[in-house]
Amino acid sequence: MKAYILKILSTAIIVLCFEEITILAAEKKDSVTRDDVSMVLVPGGKYFMGTENGDPDETPIHEVYVDSFYIDVQEVTVGQYKTFMESTGHKKPDYWQPELDRLNDPVAGVSWYDAKAYAEWAGKRLPTEAEWGYAAHGGSMKGKYPWGDTPDISYANFKSFGILPVKSLKPNGYGIYDMIGNVWEWCSDWYDSDYYRVKTEKNPQGPVMGTYKVLRGGAWYCDDKEVRLSNRFFALPDNKSYNIGFRCVKSVK
Repeated sequence: MKAYILKILSTAIIVLCFEEITILAAEKKDSVTRDDVSMVLVPGGKYFMGTENGDPDETPIHEVYVDSFYIDVQEVTVGQYKTFMESTGHKKPDYWQPELDRLNDPVAGVSWYDAKAYAEWAGKRLPTEAEWGYAAHGGSMKGKYPWGDTPDISYANFKSFGILPVKSLKPNGYGIYDMIGNVWEWCSDWYDSDYYRVKTEKNPQGPVMGTYKVLRGGAWYCDDKEVRLSNRFFALPDNKSYNIGFRCVKSVK
């Protein structure tokens, strides 16, 4: 009888393992996109958005839940954006200098509308501010920065003199590069300095309307305070600054 029970249990375990492998394979297939940028799966969970020790628009600190999603391991590069333009006829970004820019530099000079168009072409979308913050933490929910409380230029390009090629520095705990520093990154949300007071608990999408779009992460010229995880910034959606880029995400089906 014991042998029979063990045989049944072994069969059940094999079936469960096969089902898990099938699910993971399906998720991996779902992550394939037109721009062929590597993505990582960020598992859903809770984290605290904001801080009580920052600027007024970072308060109050509040807990939110974010569903699982895929995110680009790097910022969209000049080379990837070039492919997008060649495929679609989309106009060039401001400051486009193919004779000077490295193909693996993050593309800059793109508006929110440009970033959104690229994301849609690639079969992706821009991250919500909540998704961006959750991924930027890298699985660690403590510290001003993904690596802890002390500024560290081995993890992020800030206080420097210019853009670095993507993936030049250390990744965070999820294996994602340059969430902090290098170039500001567009989020899908409209910006509202009081939005955190709404305290949406699950998958917050931002205000339904606004004037500015959210930017996160800081850039190469920023100081310690500006590259904190909780720091929020904003710009008009048609802004094409030399220090603004983006990365994309994709929902898990």
